[in-house]
Amino acid sequence: MARTVFLGTGHYLPDKVVTNADLAKMFDTSDEWIVQRTGIKERRYVDFEKEPMGSSELGARAARAALADAGVSKDEVDLIIYGTLSPDKAFPGDGVLIQAKLDVPAGVPALDVRNQCSGFLYMLSVADAFIKAGTYKRVLVIGAETHSTGIEFADRGRDVTVIFGDGGAAALLGPGDDDAERGVLSVHLHADGRYWQELHLSYPSSAEMPRATPEKVAAGAHWPQMNGRTVFKHAVSRMPEAVHEALDANGLSTSDIKLLIPHQANQRITEMVQRRLELRDDQVFSNIAKYGNTTAASIPLALDEAVKEGRISRGDLVCLVAFGSGFTWGSALIRW
Repeated sequence: MARTVFLGTGHYLPDKVVTNADLAKMFDTSDEWIVQRTGIKERRYVDFEKEPMGSSELGARAARAALADAGVSKDEVDLIIYGTLSPDKAFPGDGVLIQAKLDVPAGVPALDVRNQCSGFLYMLSVADAFIKAGTYKRVLVIGAETHSTGIEFADRGRDVTVIFGDGGAAALLGPGDDDAERGVLSVHLHADGRYWQELHLSYPSSAEMPRATPEKVAAGAHWPQMNGRTVFKHAVSRMPEAVHEALDANGLSTSDIKLLIPHQANQRITEMVQRRLELRDDQVFSNIAKYGNTTAASIPLALDEAVKEGRISRGDLVCLVAFGSGFTWGSALIRW
């Protein structure tokens, strides 16, 4: 059975750079406070005055970059899998919007996946299963977010707002050679819905009548809510567990990892995971200082940068790991 391989990667980031000093002009914070707690120095926002766009456009531009990197025409794509927590519309899903923007042939399926920060791993698992089954041969996996339109620029929302940034990233996947050792070795997924309230955006809600009221909006119910301490505690436990799970499943150890690419949630989380896995600095990739947390785009964005920077070469063992709202988490092991 042919393994799933990465044929190309790409990303797209808005031009507008928002520094910690910029945020400090809008609410009570500082560069020192943000860097100490998150490791983030700046992030990108869509500039709605110069070039307004939503997540689907960010995703489409990232997908074009991945197709160009692979040297594959959009007419060869036979499945689109898309993940976001900041869709353009409540429905339909953004996957079909991206299909139209890319001019992928009518009839090609578009699947939307909702797993927030773990979204890329869930999408990778679905793509891997389809490719191994021989159902599809050119699968676009895309993650994109426009967080800047859904966060509260006020003291009340500070802890969440300083973290997130906008961006899109994508990968084109397909079957490798039957006898090749390279490709996706395994993907491991988990969830624990008991903790959904620790990081969520629950309003407007179809579970309420009416779905929205002025009183709840005034109270800030339409902004994301996060219990940072609980998220941190679980992330630094679950992520190392998931890495070991992937390594154990393939008879490998942490010393075999050329590069660990964790979801870029918080630099303190990344450093704690690194310590618990006893990895060297050169074995762990981080770009959160430049982009913040881009949720579903985080891992493919980091992966694309790592490849373009020469941090990954053919035959290297790459481990992806994520933890996010839900709680959901997982890992993937790839022989590049």
